[in-house]
Amino acid sequence: MKSGKGMKFVGDSRVRAERTSQIPKDYSEYPGRTEAFWPNFLLKEWLVGSVFLIGFLTLVLAHPSPLENVADPTIIGYTPLPDWYFLFLYELLKYEFASGAYTLLGILVIPGLAFGGLFLAPFLDNGPGRRPPKRPVAVLMMLLGLTAVVWLTYESAAAVDWEQLAEDNEIVLADEVDIDEDDPGYEIYQDNCMSCHGGSLEGGPAGPSLLESEHDVDEIKEIAVDGIGEMPSGIFSGSDDELETLAEFIVDVTGDDED
Repeated sequence: MKSGKGMKFVGDSRVRAERTSQIPKDYSEYPGRTEAFWPNFLLKEWLVGSVFLIGFLTLVLAHPSPLENVADPTIIGYTPLPDWYFLFLYELLKYEFASGAYTLLGILVIPGLAFGGLFLAPFLDNGPGRRPPKRPVAVLMMLLGLTAVVWLTYESAAAVDWEQLAEDNEIVLADEVDIDEDDPGYEIYQDNCMSCHGGSLEGGPAGPSLLESEHDVDEIKEIAVDGIGEMPSGIFSGSDDELETLAEFIVDVTGDDED
């Protein structure tokens, strides 16, 4: 194409006809409604996420989660406890209207309605405003759900003695315990005590560790027959000779035999 004397224009697909500026557009004419994704919105998201992450890591360092014992299929008295983020559902099932004959109501209907309502909140309240007063339905449903989760979690956690749980379920490595499985007393121990006190006397949720026991032979015999604390009587079933063998075995493992 010619334009003027001796001047030519050549089309090149690599060169844009209109160059756009890298500076974000000015959204001051629409305050509170929209903003540039980069860097304004994304920077705020990063800052908020960093604050929550640092706070969560600080909480974990200050109050470590108590670890339970190594899984043992021989323990029959174990009461399972869900992780902290499911404690609110665990607490919900303690109420009469969500347990017993109404268990399905507690595990399906109520959580389903709650999470379904939160899912539908943006569709039920789809106004253009972003401020909480302009989104009453969504804000109310979110506050109701958040309050219920926090309160139920607190109620469930407050009912558990976490320090005692961590102490009772302290992990004892198998190679630190010298157990003679050929000892006649160990067979008696397996039949009468292992379901609560573990295969290596390390204890568990249903019974304390016997490795730190300071009882002598006579005291252990009395406890095995009459019980102690939360341990009921009548646990041991065997002859007097077997009871003597069992008590001597436990004292031998714990190393408290001073005779």
